[in-house]
Amino acid sequence: MSEIAPGAGSLSRLANAILVPPFPGPAAPRWVLLALESGLAGVTLFGTNVSGPGQLSELTAALRAAAPEPVIAIDEEGGDVTRLAHLTGSAYPGNAALGAVDDVPLTRAVYRALGTDLAAVGINVDLAPSVDVNTAAGNPVIGTRAFGNRTDLVSRHAAAAVEGLQSAGVAACAKHFPGHGSTSDDTHHVLASVEGGLPRVRERDLPPFAAAIAAGAAAIMPGHLRVAGLTDGLPATQSPAALGGLLRGELGFTGLIISDALEMRAVSGRDGIESAAVRAVAAGVDLLCLGRDQDEEDYRAVRAALAAAATAGELPVARLEDAAARVARFRAVLAANGRHRAGAPGRTGPAARAGAPGPAPGDRDNEGDDTGDGIGLAAARRALQVTGWPGPVTDPLVIEVAPPGNMAVGAVPWGLAPWLPAGSVVQVPAGGARADRQVSQALARAADRPVIAVVRDAHRDPGAQAVITGLLARRPDTIMVEMGLPVWRPPARVYLATYGASRTSAQAAAEMLGLTAAGAG
Repeated sequence: MSEIAPGAGSLSRLANAILVPPFPGPAAPRWVLLALESGLAGVTLFGTNVSGPGQLSELTAALRAAAPEPVIAIDEEGGDVTRLAHLTGSAYPGNAALGAVDDVPLTRAVYRALGTDLAAVGINVDLAPSVDVNTAAGNPVIGTRAFGNRTDLVSRHAAAAVEGLQSAGVAACAKHFPGHGSTSDDTHHVLASVEGGLPRVRERDLPPFAAAIAAGAAAIMPGHLRVAGLTDGLPATQSPAALGGLLRGELGFTGLIISDALEMRAVSGRDGIESAAVRAVAAGVDLLCLGRDQDEEDYRAVRAALAAAATAGELPVARLEDAAARVARFRAVLAANGRHRAGAPGRTGPAARAGAPGPAPGDRDNEGDDTGDGIGLAAARRALQVTGWPGPVTDPLVIEVAPPGNMAVGAVPWGLAPWLPAGSVVQVPAGGARADRQVSQALARAADRPVIAVVRDAHRDPGAQAVITGLLARRPDTIMVEMGLPVWRPPARVYLATYGASRTSAQAAAEMLGLTAAGAG
């Protein structure tokens, strides 16, 4: 630690060393490369940066050419939240599906395969898994991102997910500390309160984080969450009691603390991103993330705000130095992991299998080939739950009810369309006169064709429930496919629950309905 306060230039470099900003497009702009050369910690990638495995490998190689092993982070959870496969849907079912199966070795294998895909294209930090205990059925932001609503179940799968990712050489970041699962608000928009206060959090929400830490999680991401009896009205991201007292002190976590996106209104709504960044670092956050839509100007503003706060004494220089030192140690471990991967036998480089490489020798799993088309589909098939027997469905009309938007999920393809002839799917809004008209028109065209209705998290959407209730009144034989959590169960004779909307989850449902060669066979 410095006994003499560093100058403005040194403070700016320290601030640079704890930032991982985003940037638009498939290639790194000049300002990112120059910032990496000047000590920027790294970057966070989003779907806008990904057009394919070859392009992504070239992008990450360019980032590494500008600085030794920068942090190259991505929010890749599998299931509904995917950046690698945002154009097609994920090859891996998400946490809810894995929790429904409740096979710990399977979860470990799926996350190893996911980590192997990330490592193959040069990504070294995954901002996953979500280890929240989803006890609020109407939770607008967690839902299928959680392994389930039981603490013991989430704990064992949290550990398995961390182990799987990190066995592939990718750092795991368990989130959203101290637990986002009991909330009814979305922190993208407002500061959310955790139900029950600190005593309930200790019992319900902390064990999965303790399990992730025991499994060696390299990083933890606090949520923008208010906890009575702990954060004193602040979000956990900005609470010394939550980060220094509970996470580092009581749980003994010594790894990296990575912020959730700073532009989220829960923390930026008070007085902007810059102030949110300063308060987060002062509370104990080591590495600061900015969300997808932030730009070079936002990055520079946050960097300047950190340096100015340290100069003014609002942010202790020692805390800034400590954060920078932790990030430097973290990057050293990433570099060692990278050298280990490069020297592993049987590997032929990051584009060996176009983003889906095979595992190291001897690491096959009984669930099938260790890729999305093997382990991911096998897991999705096991997660599928069916009530009633559909039999092979011939020439169906499929009505998909559009879910409300979710900023964490983003716009990712979902549904049964890839396994159906063109024109077989009608997408309708969730409720209202327009939906009624479209359903009526579709049924008139359908005549005697089978009808399949596909929804996502209908329990959170009264409009979707109205559409399905009306549809079942007119066509009681309608087959229901729920691609979210199966909380709301309409009186359908045949009901399928996939526990997520990944590509493989949809394929598993399509097979069961006889819409694919696998299902028909």
